[in-house]
Amino acid sequence: MSRSATTLAAVPQSLLLSQFVERERESVLDRLDAWLRIPSISGDPGHASDVRDSAQWCADRMVSLGLEHVRLLETDGHPSVYGDWLHAADAPTVVVYGHHDVQPVEPLDEWVSPPFEPTVRDGQLFARGAVDDKGQVLYHLEALRGLFALGDGRLPVNVKLLVEGEEEVGSPHFESLLQRERDLLVCDAVVVSDTGMLSSDTPSMCTGMRGLVVVDVELRTAPSDLHSGSYGGAVPNAAHAAAAVIAALHDEAHRVTIPGFYDRVRELTPAEREALARVPWDDAAFKLEAGVSALEGESGRSTLERIWARPTAEIIGLESGWSAGVRTIVPAVARFRMGCRLVADQQPDEIRELCERWVRDRLPPGVDAHFIRHGAVAPARTPLDHPAVAAAAAAIERVWGRPPLYTREGGSGPEEALGRVLDAPVVFLGVGLPDDGIHGPNERIVLDQLWRGVLAAGELWREMSRTSFEGKR
Repeated sequence: MSRSATTLAAVPQSLLLSQFVERERESVLDRLDAWLRIPSISGDPGHASDVRDSAQWCADRMVSLGLEHVRLLETDGHPSVYGDWLHAADAPTVVVYGHHDVQPVEPLDEWVSPPFEPTVRDGQLFARGAVDDKGQVLYHLEALRGLFALGDGRLPVNVKLLVEGEEEVGSPHFESLLQRERDLLVCDAVVVSDTGMLSSDTPSMCTGMRGLVVVDVELRTAPSDLHSGSYGGAVPNAAHAAAAVIAALHDEAHRVTIPGFYDRVRELTPAEREALARVPWDDAAFKLEAGVSALEGESGRSTLERIWARPTAEIIGLESGWSAGVRTIVPAVARFRMGCRLVADQQPDEIRELCERWVRDRLPPGVDAHFIRHGAVAPARTPLDHPAVAAAAAAIERVWGRPPLYTREGGSGPEEALGRVLDAPVVFLGVGLPDDGIHGPNERIVLDQLWRGVLAAGELWREMSRTSFEGKR
């Protein structure tokens, strides 16, 4: 690996692991380099053995730094990795969640350097998985190594690491794994490091994620397409039926018209609204980033509120009829895909039922509907006044020199299942940046953010060790 420009930004020397980071940064990069070279693409069956090799690499690393009970947790898919250290009497127990699988790398010709040959340029490490999520898992492992050295083989808290192997394909077996291993994973809090910050000098912490429901709708009016000269104007047109349904999905205020859709939506608390107002935001820059000339959405809500704290119902796919040349038909079939982003306390199954009932109720005579349900993810939220959030915020402030802003994310993952199944608060300690290129060509992690991640993890365990979770599940 080319090692140019790997200097560590100035940090307070009072931090627990500041000397460790100064001394060990080259060895940390060596380990990250080795892990990133394993092409653990979970969505490609041809890389199944690589995903297993990645899991084994992670397990071997856990053993070498002093974790116990290390093993691969097998599922019907790719394996996850578990390891723990549980000898801190009267201290909290924390589960650290991350994932070792990565996204595909296409288009290859847009990578400046090969995706599985880690390269450092200008203080940035480029490789698939650099920030999503191997780099962010590794800084936890390295922080534990530093704390073991500092504490003569002991840690200030009890730690359980759970590193998933299927996050990038929607975690299809993860909740069943959590249910199966619930006794093994009992904890006071869950720490997730698969998120990011607003910028390198504006620290922030995610406190919630929207959920997701996806439903395919097929409308059919006849066994097959009909000749428009013979039947047009006298039989139902599936494309017209789909267009009418889609057009009715929102009212003039851009609110979803499905009855009951908003019934469970939890409004922002005054503290959450105040936290949202402190986040720097520029609608013009957002439009430029998206490549659009206008913004739209639910009336009376800011853009940040729309993308972080409000639910949506969108048409994310649409097909009907014939568009390759001229074919004079009345389409018999139309298909569209509905995607709903959910917020606390919406329930995926309930929203899915509401969507399907709404479509059926809007169909004219002669149009039948068939639905295909895809996987669903519930929204995740941790209250700002939870002591686990305060501990993470204190750790971030100590490292970055200023308190974090509180954000949310529009995406979704297994965080809600972690909190629900383990009955524990989920807090986020992620150091990724908005332009890190996750899921795209030239993914990178900024090395100063990596080093700060090691430092922040060390400070978090110090904060957690003196945090009371009594009655705070």
